[in-house]
Amino acid sequence: MPKIEDVEQARSHIQGIIHKTPILQSRSIQEKWGRRVFFKAEHLQKTGSFKIRGAANAVINAVSGGATLVTAASSGNHGQAVAYIAAELGISSIIVVPTDASPAKVAAIQAYGGRVEYCGTTSAERIPRAKSLAHEMSGVYIPPYDHCDIIAGQGTVGLEILEQMPDADVIVVPVGGGGLISGILTAVKARRPDVLVIGAEPALANDTALSLERGEITAIGPTETIADGLRTSQPGDLTFPVVNELLDGLVLVEEQEIIEAMRDIAMRTKQLVEPSGAVAPAAVMSGKAGTADQTIIAVTSGGNVDLQRFAELVNIAETE
Repeated sequence: MPKIEDVEQARSHIQGIIHKTPILQSRSIQEKWGRRVFFKAEHLQKTGSFKIRGAANAVINAVSGGATLVTAASSGNHGQAVAYIAAELGISSIIVVPTDASPAKVAAIQAYGGRVEYCGTTSAERIPRAKSLAHEMSGVYIPPYDHCDIIAGQGTVGLEILEQMPDADVIVVPVGGGGLISGILTAVKARRPDVLVIGAEPALANDTALSLERGEITAIGPTETIADGLRTSQPGDLTFPVVNELLDGLVLVEEQEIIEAMRDIAMRTKQLVEPSGAVAPAAVMSGKAGTADQTIIAVTSGGNVDLQRFAELVNIAETE
C-alpha cells in the first residue's frame, strides 16, 4: 500500500508543474443545498483535471529510468495529462481511448502532442492495448489509476485540502478506478484521521460499491453514465485495498443529480465542471454526503466537457 512518504515525495516531484488549486465557496449554493460546502477546484488544474498530478509523477519517474515513449489508456483526462507531461519532458506518447470518447478530450490529447488510438468502450479493452503498444515500441505504460506513482501524485490533493481547510470535517471524492480517492485517503488518514473521507460513485458505474459490498474486486459491464471519466469496469488491485481499509463511506448518485449539480455550480459560481467533476458535489447536494453542521469539501475533479454537450445537459436540468 502507498504511504504518506510517497505522497510527500510526489509533491516534491510535481510542485513545479501543477497548480495548487483554490478552494471555492458559494454562499448561494450553501443556502440552497443546506450544507457548508466548499469545492476543491481541480477543474482549474493544468490540462483541466486532477489527473496531471499522478501522470506527472509517473512520467517523471519513467523518464528518470530512460523512457522515451509512454502509453496510456484513458477516457480523456488521464490521456490529456500524460500527453501534456510527455511533451513537456520531450518524449512521445500514444493514448488509447474508447470509441465513444468525448471529442473535446480527444482534441485536447492531440493538441498536447499525443497520438490517439481508439479501442473498445471499456477499460478492460483499452488497457491491454496500451500495454501491448508499450511492449511493442519499448515504451512505458502509464496506468490511469492502479500504480503507486499515480496514487501518490493524486494524494497531493489531500495534502492541499488539509492545508487550505484545516477545519474540514468531511472530504467527498469522486470514485472511478480509485486512484484519486486512494491517494487522498493515504494522505488524509495519515495526517488527520478524524477527517471523514466519503466516496461518491455514479449509480450506473457502481463497481466500487459492489466490490465493497462483496469484500472483493467485482467487475461490471459497459456503462452509459454521463460521468465518462468514472466509467471503469472494476477497482484497481492497488487502489481497492486502500479504499476497503480506510474509506468512511460510499454513496451512489443518480444521473439527474449529477446534471443538477453541474447546473447549480455553473449558474451560481460561474464555474464549468464536467459530469465526472460534479459527482462529489451531487452527493452533497442530494444530502447523501455530509450534514448541515459539518464543513464539507467536495472535489470538483475536472472541467473538460464539450460546450455543446454541457448546454444539452443543462437544458435537461432546466426542463425536468
